[in-house]
Amino acid sequence: MYFDELPLSDEVLDALWDMHFDTCTPVQEQTIPVILDGRDVISCAQTGTGKTAAYILPLLTNLQYDHHDPDKLNAIIMAPTRELAQQIDQQMEGFGYYVPFSSVPVYGGNDGNNFSTQANGLKTGADIVIATPGRLLSHMNIMDIDFSGVKYFILDEADRMLDMGFYDDIMKIVEHLPNDRQTIMFSATMPENIRRMAKKIMHNPAEVKIAISRPPESIAQRALYCYEAQKTPYVIDRLKEAGLKKVILFAGKKQRVKELAVLLGRQGLNARAMHSDLEQKERDAVMLDFRNKKVDVLVATDIVARGIDVDDIPLVINYDVPRDAEDYVHRIGRTARAENSGEAITLVSPEDAKYWGKIERFLQRDIQRLTLPSALGDAPDNSLYAQSEHSSHKRHSSHRSSHGKHFSRRGNRSASHSRNRSHEQKV
Repeated sequence: MYFDELPLSDEVLDALWDMHFDTCTPVQEQTIPVILDGRDVISCAQTGTGKTAAYILPLLTNLQYDHHDPDKLNAIIMAPTRELAQQIDQQMEGFGYYVPFSSVPVYGGNDGNNFSTQANGLKTGADIVIATPGRLLSHMNIMDIDFSGVKYFILDEADRMLDMGFYDDIMKIVEHLPNDRQTIMFSATMPENIRRMAKKIMHNPAEVKIAISRPPESIAQRALYCYEAQKTPYVIDRLKEAGLKKVILFAGKKQRVKELAVLLGRQGLNARAMHSDLEQKERDAVMLDFRNKKVDVLVATDIVARGIDVDDIPLVINYDVPRDAEDYVHRIGRTARAENSGEAITLVSPEDAKYWGKIERFLQRDIQRLTLPSALGDAPDNSLYAQSEHSSHKRHSSHRSSHGKHFSRRGNRSASHSRNRSHEQKV
């Protein structure tokens, strides 16, 4: 489906045209009409499927058509991390380039001046508030915020917010919101705790389910079976041999991230750590240096797997096997972006065999197995990985990516300016 076929405002469509977006992703095609219709929505879709645009585009359209109070807060978008909130804010600026709206980002890790700016925006009213739960509650605890004008409440990565312990914070915020609001929830998974929360804060929500997409074929996926003690020597040799810039090395715990960054630095590799213990200014500085190729290797926890877009990453290495397939897809999805190709290498120790087995079963394909360099010693016996072997029947290997497409040219937009929109007529 083309965006021109949806009842989005001309201003939103003009911005999409300028950004060379023509066709909807599945989550956009299925979710946008339901949101424009005013229903509560639970959409199960992972990062990388275009879910942010799936709620931003109808939100901007609704704000243009709705008779809202410009002096009050009109929409709240909740995100689990500062990084995701920043990304939403950036996309809001792009999609809303021609739409007269005001927004205020509200997240922690900033200096006192930013806190004051956030407080002022919350006091004077903004069309859209993009916030992390903890930071918004901090403002609510020290001042009265008028939420009576809120018509839209959006939770992005709701499952991640609950995993991070934000359930109570979210429910406290909901207590201050009008009951007749429209509530929109996006979640990569739909566990029971998400459904329980939905029953409490939503009214007869429509459900949109988009299957977790497998990684695109442009990512060359490989696995190295090795002992834990062989992982660091292999990574050092691989990075030195390749001489690559802008590589991401994922580890499961922040302590290991810190240790690996130090070890790589001692080997003469330009590596920096990225984890939750860093202050926001430090994290921003690390990401800026990484984007500008002043940092060759970014050693990171899963905080970077979501909400960070860097287009020209040639290699992702999973030092630890992710605990579920979704995290694996998010991690390796940092490479092969913007029509580039890329490589993803996962280091699989015998201790990680069961997790890797789950990932292979999800991928429905055999991942190419690398040979351990002889200089690193003997590889683990294959019998240690027996539990990870997926069932022997052949599975299909052709997969489709649900990512959206960039197009260099669009059709004539002028025709869309003269059409009648059912949404505009209704409002």
